[in-house]
Amino acid sequence: MGNYFNKEPPPPVVLVPPLFDFPPLAARTRMLESSYNMLFGKLGLKCLFEDYFEEARHFNTIFMLKPIDDPNVDMMATLSGPFNIKPEERIAGNASFRWQNVLRMRSCTYFPRYGFGVFGILPLLLKKRVTAEDYGVMGLRYGSGWLSAGVTVMPFAIKDQLPRSAWLVSKLGRLTFGVQYEPQYGSEDEMKYKNKLNWSCAIGYGVGSGCPLSPSFTFGLELAKSSQFIASFYQHAVVQRRVKNPFEESEVVGITNYIDFGFELQTRMDDAKISNNIPDSTIQLAASWQANKNFLLKGKLGPLSSSLAVAVKSWWKPSFTFSISGFAI
Repeated sequence: MGNYFNKEPPPPVVLVPPLFDFPPLAARTRMLESSYNMLFGKLGLKCLFEDYFEEARHFNTIFMLKPIDDPNVDMMATLSGPFNIKPEERIAGNASFRWQNVLRMRSCTYFPRYGFGVFGILPLLLKKRVTAEDYGVMGLRYGSGWLSAGVTVMPFAIKDQLPRSAWLVSKLGRLTFGVQYEPQYGSEDEMKYKNKLNWSCAIGYGVGSGCPLSPSFTFGLELAKSSQFIASFYQHAVVQRRVKNPFEESEVVGITNYIDFGFELQTRMDDAKISNNIPDSTIQLAASWQANKNFLLKGKLGPLSSSLAVAVKSWWKPSFTFSISGFAI
């Protein structure tokens, strides 16, 4: 009886909401993405600078219907175009029904003892294969605590697309060194590995892991395509703030927020003539704040334009995501 009347109150709780975009960045493409792009923060910066930001005076709408009883089937419709339609412009729309188990075959094998992994993606039913990736991608990679190397190929595409990419990255403590080969430049008769524009190298310094629940930052210096110098910084912060929410239990005293910040400075190193609209050097900054599992605020600044985006997401069934962005010159 004494324990019943003198029951201790529950301990205080701090909420840890899921990431606004799930799964986490490191798990979205799994083995298909090169370690070069992951360890030097290139994927994180791309998402920070591009996701939920739309082109000026344009809109983009995506509808996806997925039945709860069969998650392998979905119906997706897109609608995009300018707000003020000119005679030379038009609204573009598209709708597709996907049966993922039939349209795409994915396979991956990893040997933890030896650090080797083999993977492949093969689209099976496509009426029209536009890009080389539509013919399928296969790859081989090796990973350890200090070294990562890999190569991806498109065996069913045209020959001059082989390999699709290759990389070699070494990590020594907090320092990371890497080189990446992507054959995007050169004629069909040219040995593309001799073209310097197809090579990139970088050095980075970082602290933290790829876990989204842990803070981390990455600073990198890159010579991209042997023609552009890029200095970048990307930080993922995990902070806790006190909260008074009448819809939560009384023991809930705080909530975890995710704050991302990044900047990128690009300077051309070659003598090629470029358009007057593209400066020789440019810098852009961006930041995002996820206040809870339903609300995301993003903003970016640059010499050509600045944008602000707000996204709201529901985790109910059915779920939806709504975002709006503003553009300023």
